[in-house]
Amino acid sequence: MKKILMVGAGFLQRFVIQKARSMGYYTLAVDGNPNAVGLADADEYAVVNIVDQEAVLAYAREKRIDGVMTAATDYGVLSASYVAQQLHLPGLDYTAAQRVKNKYEIRKCLFDAGADDSVLSQQVTQDTDLQLLASRIHYPVMVKPCDGSGSRGAAKIEEAEAFPEACREAMANSLIRRATIEPFVVGQEYGVESCVVNGTVHVLAVMRKWMTQPPYYAELGHAIPSGLPEEIENKIRACAAAAIRALGINFGAVNMDLLLTKSGSVHIVDVGARMGGNLICSHIVPAGTGIDYVGNMIRAAVGDPVDLHGEACSAVATRLLAFREGTVNDLPDVMALEKTYGVEIYHHMTEGMHVNEYHTNLDGCGYIVAKSETIEVAIEKATAVLTEYQASVK
Repeated sequence: MKKILMVGAGFLQRFVIQKARSMGYYTLAVDGNPNAVGLADADEYAVVNIVDQEAVLAYAREKRIDGVMTAATDYGVLSASYVAQQLHLPGLDYTAAQRVKNKYEIRKCLFDAGADDSVLSQQVTQDTDLQLLASRIHYPVMVKPCDGSGSRGAAKIEEAEAFPEACREAMANSLIRRATIEPFVVGQEYGVESCVVNGTVHVLAVMRKWMTQPPYYAELGHAIPSGLPEEIENKIRACAAAAIRALGINFGAVNMDLLLTKSGSVHIVDVGARMGGNLICSHIVPAGTGIDYVGNMIRAAVGDPVDLHGEACSAVATRLLAFREGTVNDLPDVMALEKTYGVEIYHHMTEGMHVNEYHTNLDGCGYIVAKSETIEVAIEKATAVLTEYQASVK
């Protein structure tokens, strides 16, 4: 029985841990949080900070693993790559992993390669004269942590007065204490999920996305099919593949966010060398493409053969359980809603629980997954269930 190590064991990693065990792999997990929900689903686990590469490596070496992976979090990417390199296992090139962890380096690399239609961004450090830079740039701009995730610390800035504090907030949400400054692009956001197997790039899906309004930019849901004209979706797929090659991503899953302008320009805004979160890898891609995305990435991690052939079996739409600040009252009956609307619901809400206003993915309370023969019906079902939940938070 081959052993696979999951770096991270939160709610979204839990689906991958469960999948690995169901496939017959001996599954180990590490997470710095002793209460991470996925730990209990692993055959073995240890409480280890997933950004501590040497600690993760020590555990992996002790357990003599056959493969290592992370999913749905950027924080495990470097450690998974480092372990794979040190133990000579299938994995992402460590230099590429370091590059992809820095949003400024991504932007520079893609600009140099002409992978999309974006212009070059700027990098800010704690030594940058923020007042001087604020007086020289053209607004509006997006300010982001260089290595953040889940939209934490990201903001649209429209005037010089707000620029320095936005940079400090972004750097505070960065492990390397750096921020990237990008021209603000007006467009519709889409997600792209891809993988690299045996050196070949496979673009699996282009997803429609719903986002929060400024000043916060957090995901509210996804849908497949994207609804885009074929020629536009093909351009997006070509840009995604070009970006993966330019970044030197040689192995594994790639999650990407981009903006599509009314004129058809494609601007890649984020790249993660791991499977997408918010149920993208575990529910959305499999339902929308027929590809066993998680299963294939598990097989690739331990060096087993993969099969990326699939046939779209349904349209799929998701909604995050995202609310205004309030208290949970009179929760809906989950089983009744699932039966009435034909949806899947995952949440951690309890009556009397305080809910934060939704600004980042950390404020979300769960997910609704709706499938149907048409995307319009799937979206209607997911939206109807979300409305039921929103009425319970006051």
